[in-house]
Amino acid sequence: MTPEEKLCELNLTLPPVPKPAGAYVPAVRTGNLVFVSGQLPLVDGKLKYIGKIGADLNPEQGYDAAKICALNALSILNEEAGTLDGISRIIRLGGFVCSAEGFTDQPQVVNGASELVGKIFGERGLHARVALGVTELPLGAAVELEILAEVS
Repeated sequence: MTPEEKLCELNLTLPPVPKPAGAYVPAVRTGNLVFVSGQLPLVDGKLKYIGKIGADLNPEQGYDAAKICALNALSILNEEAGTLDGISRIIRLGGFVCSAEGFTDQPQVVNGASELVGKIFGERGLHARVALGVTELPLGAAVELEILAEVS
């Protein structure tokens, strides 16, 4: 099953490529590597999740925010590779979780992205990862995600 077919099976579609919120590009390709800039949980150009996980939002909302970030990153990878099937491997995923004091379940929040990538790409979606808690993120976002992928 192709990644596109898997998306359909999951009742998901890739959003339009998000516009950068600053002076940078959505991704940089060097050789067969694509570095995707940090993606926020944007839906139709608006932040869906704002605030701190563990205070303003619960971990389940954070999980969903990470999933939305992953879909935005995948839309960029799709554009860079020409198709999701052109992605030969997700190498690394970096998740940043805007966390309330004492909140330590960042790995479970970032699982929203990791599990989605695994479902879509199977073994090609297994990746190295970091899940960090931070006090603030751009525009007040609850989660930010970056991806490094290999394309064919």
